[in-house]
Amino acid sequence: MPKTDHDALYQIAESQGGYFATRQARRAGFSRDLLSYHAKAGQLERIVHGIYRLRRFPASPYEDLFVALLRTGPRSVISHASALGVYDLTDALPTQVHVTVPRTASRRRKGIRLHTKAIESSEITSRDGLAVTTVPRTIADVAAAGLAEEFVIQAVHQAIDRGLVGPDELRTAREKYGGRAARIIAQALRDMDP
Repeated sequence: MPKTDHDALYQIAESQGGYFATRQARRAGFSRDLLSYHAKAGQLERIVHGIYRLRRFPASPYEDLFVALLRTGPRSVISHASALGVYDLTDALPTQVHVTVPRTASRRRKGIRLHTKAIESSEITSRDGLAVTTVPRTIADVAAAGLAEEFVIQAVHQAIDRGLVGPDELRTAREKYGGRAARIIAQALRDMDP
């Protein structure tokens, strides 16, 4: 077991809104017993089995999303309807956390809807410490996945109105993804033309 490195654990947690997984803590030299000790001492909060938060960090309103990311692995990204929620571009709350993962990580997890579509690094951003798909990718994903047209159009209009994305970025996404996503994005952009 490596030497216990509090600074290393802090750096891991800091990049994830204060949250970390047991497997990450192990790499910083923290055994399960040591994590349990620090939780009892009030330095850590056990969120769910295998996931903790350093108490120096406030609880996040996205705690369920951090838990989902930590449970699904290091290359996971919040996506689809959950990403719409992070950007505050929907009134519809998903019943599951949507996460896009590499094809090799497609194990089922309760409360998490896994998507295994390829994702480019340019389609990932960080928001409040969460790895999340960019706005154009998010809109294309929910449109392609069958979200009601009115919700997709609403998301397009709100994203443009709030300066989260420009029409040209959405046109590029429309061309890249095609199909239902292209049709709905085109309709939403036409609706906004004066």
